[in-house]
Amino acid sequence: MDFKNKKIWIAATFDTKACEAIYLRDILQRLKLPVVTVDLSTSDSATLHATITAKEVAAYHEGGLSAVFTGDRGKSIGAMGHAFTRFVGERDDIGALIGIGGSGGSAMITKAMRSLPIGLPKIMVSTMAAGDVSAYVGVSDITMMPAVTDISGLNRISRLILSNAAGAIAGAFTQSLQPLPNDDARLAIGLSMFGVTTPCIQHVRHLLDKTYDCLVFHATGVGGQVMENLLDNHLLAGLIDLTTTEVCDFLFGGVLPCTADRFGAVARTRTPYVGSCGALDMINFGSFDSVPPRYKNRQLYVHNSQVTLMRTTPEENAIVGEWIAQRLNQCPGKICMLLPEGGLSALDAPKQPFWDVEANSALFAAIENNLEQTEDRKLIRTPFHINDPAFAELAARCFLDIAVKRPNYVTN
Repeated sequence: MDFKNKKIWIAATFDTKACEAIYLRDILQRLKLPVVTVDLSTSDSATLHATITAKEVAAYHEGGLSAVFTGDRGKSIGAMGHAFTRFVGERDDIGALIGIGGSGGSAMITKAMRSLPIGLPKIMVSTMAAGDVSAYVGVSDITMMPAVTDISGLNRISRLILSNAAGAIAGAFTQSLQPLPNDDARLAIGLSMFGVTTPCIQHVRHLLDKTYDCLVFHATGVGGQVMENLLDNHLLAGLIDLTTTEVCDFLFGGVLPCTADRFGAVARTRTPYVGSCGALDMINFGSFDSVPPRYKNRQLYVHNSQVTLMRTTPEENAIVGEWIAQRLNQCPGKICMLLPEGGLSALDAPKQPFWDVEANSALFAAIENNLEQTEDRKLIRTPFHINDPAFAELAARCFLDIAVKRPNYVTN
């Protein structure tokens, strides 16, 4: 097989994880795959087993070796992660990257992984993989694999996990070298969706699917960040961002928040943008017991055992509307904001638990009063519910009206 000068990289701190890294290396070499091992130890000790030593990696830090091997574990981990990220950025032979680590090793290795292109296989075997891994994965496509036992010597469990990890990275590596059909001439666009806005987005996608490759992103905080990250990298030709619910969680302490940079990529890229108020009637929490005490007397809806939704108030909706409008005012491209007066989600409709005309009116008024409307930045009030077919048809028409015919767009 032609590996095209690409290799599987294995990253670990060899002062504590050498036997696990070598075990992984040996499995991959028995499969006749090219392997590079890299040591990320922060103890300033020489490594005999790794292809690339810790000092070689540390040299890529702007401050040199002394900035990495500080004797302060926390500072050294951050500095080595920074150096490793710079190091992988200079390489053209990384075909896949697999890491082994605890909390420190996972932090260093996944920092570098996040800098690598989407589609390049990345697996992190980690003792931290059973909890919230958002800090490790970010907006990338890292696969987190639970180590089950601590990574402290080989045993019957760790051998099994590492063997499976080797098989996973081997399969992903060899498959990634195969050419994919590239006969899709459609430009890609991003659409944001939540369970309670699914009918809308599905209909929009159906209407535009022949013209655009419609990439749907789950509005879970990270979903919106991934969508805008692709936009920043010129991999999307526009957004139909009808589900902006992440803003509520950001402003009021929900568990699926966007960042302060929400809509920032739209401003930076001048991308055609159609937006709306999908699921701005709710703030997301986990199980019912996890709802903060200050919200226990609010209107709550148990969506399932792990998701509890809280209805936004008129006061909160006014804050949300102003925040969104101010962000959109910073976008110099073509913008169209749609206000669905018939309701914001499947739960926000007549006879549904979150139906609240006063709260929605406060939201719409805040957007309308704060959005600086121009020839390129428009607002449209519509009597439709967000999940009405007529609303989806309006959103699709608005996007087609503002879409750039020849956008600055990069294909794979």
